[in-house]
Amino acid sequence: MKEIASLLAQNHILAASVILFGIGFVNLLLQKNLIRKIIGLNIMDTAIFLLLTSFGYIEGRYAPILVSTTDPAQVEQYVNPIPTGLVLTGIVVSVSCTAFMLALTQRLYLRYHTLDIDAILMMVRKGGN
Repeated sequence: MKEIASLLAQNHILAASVILFGIGFVNLLLQKNLIRKIIGLNIMDTAIFLLLTSFGYIEGRYAPILVSTTDPAQVEQYVNPIPTGLVLTGIVVSVSCTAFMLALTQRLYLRYHTLDIDAILMMVRKGGN
């Protein structure tokens, strides 16, 4: 039991990412309201961004801003910028997908007057509206 506690203490960001992803996934599976499903998907996105950002951080290194140097020893002092770039790109894609999902949800609400996915599916199967 002490081993598990020490591993969680060492990898607290990883544990937080897994917990956040689990919360978002359960929310995505169990909720019937479309807005709540979108929120669950955004929580999952946030967990992935937290995980990627934590992998890109190295204690004691600096931001990758070089001033024309070719010294390999100086280059080793910097953090790899690729995970940060991936996270920024992912955030842009996530915001775009969220906006698209909210627009579709708004159209569904205007057509079926509900956000309950089961009620919408029943109306579609009956051929209503």
